[in-house]
Amino acid sequence: MNAVLRVEDVTVTFDGFRALDRLNLSLEPGELRCVVGPNGAGKTTLMDVITGKTRPDSGAVHFAGRDITRLPEHVIVGLGIARKFQRPTVFPEHTVFENLELAARRDKRVACGLFTRLSADERRSIERTLELTGLAGERERPAGLLSHGQKQWLEIGMLLAQSPKVLLVDEPVAGMTQPEIERTAGILASLAGEHTVVVVEHDMDFVRSIAGTVTVLHEGRVLAEGPMRDVQGDPRVVEVYLGA
Repeated sequence: MNAVLRVEDVTVTFDGFRALDRLNLSLEPGELRCVVGPNGAGKTTLMDVITGKTRPDSGAVHFAGRDITRLPEHVIVGLGIARKFQRPTVFPEHTVFENLELAARRDKRVACGLFTRLSADERRSIERTLELTGLAGERERPAGLLSHGQKQWLEIGMLLAQSPKVLLVDEPVAGMTQPEIERTAGILASLAGEHTVVVVEHDMDFVRSIAGTVTVLHEGRVLAEGPMRDVQGDPRVVEVYLGA
């Protein structure tokens, strides 16, 4: 199977500090991949390079067979790569449905968002997303009144409404209750197959609950990669991360 996303020999330096060091990563269509590692391992820089926020000193990023290394961030989003940051960003005064409505519209101009009706496909997409995220019963609730976990699910839903091929999710369960963590695990696991999902996370119990393949970064390189049961038993991983 051809990789949907390939990071090839990417190096990034900041004032002499090598954040990524000839890093390689390959993701298959529909894969759920967890990326872990200690602070400073290069996880955030990797996400920044994939989304165009940071340009590498050398190396390349290919998405769906296209070199996207030098493309602007908004172009990369339009191609089908969506990113969720750790802190949820929603429109607090708008209802859950309205947040999803704004995200789902193909035409993002303000006038179209205010004065045009949803297409049948857009409405079906929103209804599917409400069910997937468990927010169907909150559709008329202002987003600002949601719990922390619900806001995280809403933002995931807003990204899904844009039909991304690849979804990058940064520390989705930070600050969540245990039931919220379990719900989040179910949401992300259900996306695999239809979307390629990359989860950056520190909560190793959560990673164990969802991971197929785990990539461990250390000092800007891939230290280990494979099934969770193999990675967590790797002496190098235990020494630099899990053991700590």
